[in-house]
Amino acid sequence: MDAKRWAPPAALVGCGWVLAAGALTWAFLATRPPDRLFAGVLAVALLAASLFGTLCRPRLQADATGITVRTLTGRRHFAWDRVTIRVRETRRLGLTGTSLELDADPDLTVLTRLDLGEDPYAAADALHALRR
Repeated sequence: MDAKRWAPPAALVGCGWVLAAGALTWAFLATRPPDRLFAGVLAVALLAASLFGTLCRPRLQADATGITVRTLTGRRHFAWDRVTIRVRETRRLGLTGTSLELDADPDLTVLTRLDLGEDPYAAADALHALRR
């Protein structure tokens, strides 16, 4: 079976870059200090998120040898026999969040729909199929 890759949606990352440019423009054009501060903080946050979404592509890759997780510090490869795959649902403030947990003791990687660009249940199913 071929390798499978998961990454944040490219359209979402592109939107982040556009919003970051808008926030930077706002920060430079604002005349009041509180507006400049708010727009500057917003721009930094959007730039950081967009940079992460751009540099860490693909976020997760799986093939016959195992999985590779990409972070800002580099790539980590784990063989299938070291990885436990779980989907976890958490409820907070009345909302349910779903995440994919990849436990390669002692490393735990938690990926959400935003990281994967796909439902964590679907990603887990694909990972289990590749593992076989």
